[in-house]
Amino acid sequence: MATHATDLTLLNAWQRGFPLVRAPFAAIGTALGLEAAQVLNAYQRLQRGGSVSRIGAVFAPGAGGASLLAAMAVPPARLDAVAAIVSAHPGVNHNYEREHQVNLWFVATGRDAAAVELLLRAIEADTGLAVLRLPMLRPYRIDTGFDLRAAQSQASGATHWAQHSLQPQDEPLAALAEQGLPLIEQPFDAWAAQLGQPVESVLATLARWLDAKTLSRFGVVVRHHELGFTANAMTVFDVPDCAVDACGEALAQIPGITLAYQRARAPGWPFNLYCMVHGRDRDSVRATVDAAIAQAGLHGKPRATLFSLRRFKQTGARRFAHHGPAPQGAAHAYA
Repeated sequence: MATHATDLTLLNAWQRGFPLVRAPFAAIGTALGLEAAQVLNAYQRLQRGGSVSRIGAVFAPGAGGASLLAAMAVPPARLDAVAAIVSAHPGVNHNYEREHQVNLWFVATGRDAAAVELLLRAIEADTGLAVLRLPMLRPYRIDTGFDLRAAQSQASGATHWAQHSLQPQDEPLAALAEQGLPLIEQPFDAWAAQLGQPVESVLATLARWLDAKTLSRFGVVVRHHELGFTANAMTVFDVPDCAVDACGEALAQIPGITLAYQRARAPGWPFNLYCMVHGRDRDSVRATVDAAIAQAGLHGKPRATLFSLRRFKQTGARRFAHHGPAPQGAAHAYA
């Protein structure tokens, strides 16, 4: 059985650069001086324990399908019941309580924008409550694959829209890639068998997607809460539209900011710039937010910081779900 230090290496080092070879766990074992079975058993154990949500693709924004951040102001006495209704919809892949009057936040995904809108209307009908629709207008930074040895991410850098959307013939593989690899010795062979393709073609397509930045990364997707990152906060700002890009681009360069993007305003919700900090304690998260405000020219802008409270649901995105089976495990949260 892997040691704690080995567990951390398996979680940390292969968030990116996961071997795109027929026997990836053997390749990782060779790098670490372990047998393939030891690596595979460790990942199976880490997934059962909740630290690993999946090993698979993280698609760049705009690569295909549709997703939308949504929020609801739910009376506190109804929150558990409404959250259960929202979570029951397969197209909802993250559902959180946050500290605010607008207290229920979830991500709705689907094949296209029309499918997402139908999902949101169904939720409104089921709950009798209005849903704020907060589509992303521009990504500045989206990257939750960071060094787990630190108290917060120390990485920085811009995220861009995917240069090319997936073609229809690529979507069956995309459905498997967003679901995650089966934890077996030759997982890509299993995908190839499902798709009726040579395994070499599957591996070449994944490599091509990485080179083209259709994928942000392919590798281990962890669940940060289970690994001690429990003080996670979303800060929202009301920034003049003429200044939002400059502020967002500055946020992307600040270590500790894992997510930053412009979103559409909604009735009663004036905020258009968002950033997320994943941290181990509230004081350090607040310090990072304060530093980001100063460095990105956001002082004096109306804002609110919403710490995550309860996680009602966290599963993989289902933008290509109509092509593949239901996901087996949870995926990373944009929360």
